Amino acid sequence: MKLGIIGSGKIVHDFLTAIDQINNLDVVAISSTKRSENIAQELAKKYSINKTYTDNDELMSDPDVDTVYVAVPNFLHYQVAKAALEHGKNEIWEKPFVDSTNEAKKLKQLADEKNLIIVEAITNIYLENFKRIQREIENIAPIHIVSLNYTQYSSRYDDFLKGKIAPVFDPAKDGGTLMDLNIYNIHLVSALFGLPDKVKYYANMQKGVDTSGILHLSYPDKQAALIAAKDSYVTPRSFIEGEKGSIYIDGSTGELNNFTIEMRDQKPKRYNLNKYSHRMASEFNAFVEMIDNHDKVKADEAFVNTLESMQILTTAKNSEE
Repeated sequence: MKLGIIGSGKIVHDFLTAIDQINNLDVVAISSTKRSENIAQELAKKYSINKTYTDNDELMSDPDVDTVYVAVPNFLHYQVAKAALEHGKNEIWEKPFVDSTNEAKKLKQLADEKNLIIVEAITNIYLENFKRIQREIENIAPIHIVSLNYTQYSSRYDDFLKGKIAPVFDPAKDGGTLMDLNIYNIHLVSALFGLPDKVKYYANMQKGVDTSGILHLSYPDKQAALIAAKDSYVTPRSFIEGEKGSIYIDGSTGELNNFTIEMRDQKPKRYNLNKYSHRMASEFNAFVEMIDNHDKVKADEAFVNTLESMQILTTAKNSEE
């Protein structure tokens, strides 16, 4: 994969620390705003990226780039993604995919028309720990209660309280906890259990944005509470509870660093099967293989999870209380 990065924010810095764990990846270019040009140049020097741009169209037109990683603020995802597809580039873009299921379907249609691969970068469902959890679900079934918690006190929250609003807290830029953190929980539940019958979001609102909240998903045979917070501190623990046993996760549901299986009348067994030290390595290794092999089957399977997650997210936003 010959990758061009659009964006120079926190997630890009994080991603670049993982590239030595990603096979067959060549980062050939990075594009930033003119305001962030110095940051992009510093990243290019540090990680041996040959080309820097301050015009996204120039990067998208670069013949050495076959795939674009869209790592811009949420509200820009659709327009940047659409432009990259129109330039004939495969795409990886950061969660959340876009703002609505309608936008997601339009982009997928365009990608299919151009025979291109598009995938959403969502770390947890590509981790080895998650794949094992998927297999273990039937052993503790039937499942009745799911409680997933991604609480992470935001490094930008104190500034937010003082009136300095970063994009992740700006409702006009698709900020907020539902879009930024609870999306990880949504993807997990969607991948494990599919679409629920009912969706309701109960948000704690400050300055017009949800700084924390609980998303309730109702299934015919189970209830799920998806908790996320950027305004609170806790070491989170998440549970999947069944009649024969339970699975619980300590820490972030975005990283899934461990999980424990506890069967009735048996001692708990704790696991960490993740292959790489960096949380983004597994997903990008999967993306490289998918795109280099032009594996439309796997890409379409991934899009099913993306579209179901977008359906839940869209319904949640419209139900917000």
